[in-house]
Amino acid sequence: MKEIIDKYKFDGIWHFTDKSNLGSIKKHEGLLSVAQAQEKNIAVPKPGGNEWSHDADRLKGVHQYVHLAFLDDHPMLYFAKNDGRINEPVWLKIDASVLLDPNVRFTCDVSNKAGVEILTPSEAVDAIDFEVLFTYLDWKDPEIQARRRVAIKSEILIPDFVPIEKILECKNG
Repeated sequence: MKEIIDKYKFDGIWHFTDKSNLGSIKKHEGLLSVAQAQEKNIAVPKPGGNEWSHDADRLKGVHQYVHLAFLDDHPMLYFAKNDGRINEPVWLKIDASVLLDPNVRFTCDVSNKAGVEILTPSEAVDAIDFEVLFTYLDWKDPEIQARRRVAIKSEILIPDFVPIEKILECKNG
């Protein structure tokens, strides 16, 4: 993944949440996976996922990961806002160095969707369309638009926990 960071020169990746969760993130010194929050009996004030998505996460085994996005634009935020799970969205910028952990996993689509493969870092380098995520292209071109619609669904799966020191900034969503 280092070659991707170096090639496209990005320093951060993203996590969306509700503003009301920031106190809990500070208190627990970072972002916890659903599994870690449950294990520690931590009630998340405004979870991004609903009961169905948390069940799907457990079935796929991705409840053990903190879910991040390559860009501060992910279609799941739209659904979380629409369902009223997130009222005051914020994006947390996470240091891209978390991508260098060999235990990080990736997906080319929403991770709990049926049929979506969990990828190792080396598999992700070949499978995810980083060019359309991090390069200026002709956004009027329908083919480029289609590639981007697919690529922004990619997820980064960080095992268990993202320490607060790796959170670089918070901005309104």
